[in-house]
Amino acid sequence: MDDIGEGGSPNRDGENRGGAGVLILAGTPMGRPDDASTRLREALATADIVAAEDTRRTKALAVSLGVEITGRIVSYYDQVEAARAPKLVAEIAAGARVLLVTDAGMPSVSDPGYRIVVACADEGLPITCLPGPSAVTTALALSAMPSERFAFDGFAPRKPGARHDWLSSLRTEQRTVVFFESPHRLAQTLADAAQVLGAERRAAVCRELTKTYEEVRRGGLGELAQWASDGVRGEITVVVAGAAAVDETATIDDLVAEAQTLADSGIRLKDACAEASAGTVFSKRDVYQAVLAARE
Repeated sequence: MDDIGEGGSPNRDGENRGGAGVLILAGTPMGRPDDASTRLREALATADIVAAEDTRRTKALAVSLGVEITGRIVSYYDQVEAARAPKLVAEIAAGARVLLVTDAGMPSVSDPGYRIVVACADEGLPITCLPGPSAVTTALALSAMPSERFAFDGFAPRKPGARHDWLSSLRTEQRTVVFFESPHRLAQTLADAAQVLGAERRAAVCRELTKTYEEVRRGGLGELAQWASDGVRGEITVVVAGAAAVDETATIDDLVAEAQTLADSGIRLKDACAEASAGTVFSKRDVYQAVLAARE
């Protein structure tokens, strides 16, 4: 079932068709099969080739929808995407209708799909999309965060250094930010976010969206980090509020003076630097190091 043949694709009568086919990207349910669209049901039943991130899950989805997949089913996951994309593009060029589905949500959104879309676009082949569920927009809608402008950052970096750098880049990001995280790294990522962005920065953790045990927790990053420290299960989408408008007029010398005044009043130096740097283009680390340098 996993072999992709060379040359043209047969139609329902077994004869090769002339002309280009089409790549169909389709959103699949994140939890409840009855979220599947009528167009997805039809595409599963009529596509010449169904390229699936997990063929077993796609077959199970079809069974739950009462749909018979009559075309070939091939696996199309991260590790084989680069090798499979050119073969599928050749099939489309020969006339095949290729349906691309992932385990849940929209293809290409932190899931396989980007390479074949680029390849089809480069070849001038037809591409269409059957709209459907997306964890990004679902979480954004449920978060109670501003959604007029937002940024999606995929999965949070795994390594501590890279994660710290990424979070630092969000200090002055005024758009709402959405990202994915694994349940076993969530607590640490939220704790790091609270440290870098501030414990009071508003956020929402959306767990098991559209499923039986769906849960949305809203609060400050510090509060959410504490909640997650007890352990969290399921698929996670995090939404973080954008930063307040940044004061670009403050100089490092101004902030050093402010931090020193706060420290002289009895506030711990690191906390004083964090307070002085809030709402500016400088990080608390920038201010802290400048204060130490000024004291030498």
